[in-house]
Amino acid sequence: MTSLKRLPSPQLYTIGWITALDKELTAAEAVLDEEHQKPENFRKHPKDTNSYVWGRIGDHNVVIASLAAGKYGTVSAATTAWSMTSSLPHLRFGLMVGIGAGIPRLADNIDIRLGDVVVSQPTGTSPGVVQYDLGKLGNDGQFTRVGSLASPPEVLLKGLAALKAKRRLKGPRTICSSVIPY
Repeated sequence: MTSLKRLPSPQLYTIGWITALDKELTAAEAVLDEEHQKPENFRKHPKDTNSYVWGRIGDHNVVIASLAAGKYGTVSAATTAWSMTSSLPHLRFGLMVGIGAGIPRLADNIDIRLGDVVVSQPTGTSPGVVQYDLGKLGNDGQFTRVGSLASPPEVLLKGLAALKAKRRLKGPRTICSSVIPY
């Protein structure tokens, strides 16, 4: 069995990653460049029930947690996020990353499939992320958004700009094309 690296302090982890499904947690663990043991000085908040996976992607140390099995929705996600930030208040960013359902619209030349990575960005009056339950249903059956979520931090948007430029130069990266020879 390979010995996992152990960092001395949880403060060395700057990104919190939350998944909703066990298959998303599996995917999250699979993309780690390196998995770590729990940091030496990590002390969980007494009310934190999360199980954590520790590791590194590129230059970034990340800590990953998943919602409880069979528990879904905003309340469960908020509870998981609260627990993570209670035990790890120094985290710089928190991401909710999931597999989505795939929404191909071939007529519009939009081909989003299950497993694709989709990243939102602010455009016009949209902050980039729309909370599906932040609104009200009118008498006419129309859903009207009320309020909005904050736009992502500028450092993440600059990283997104660099990622988009790289994709434009090198084309999309697909697992299938790198795993299955044609």
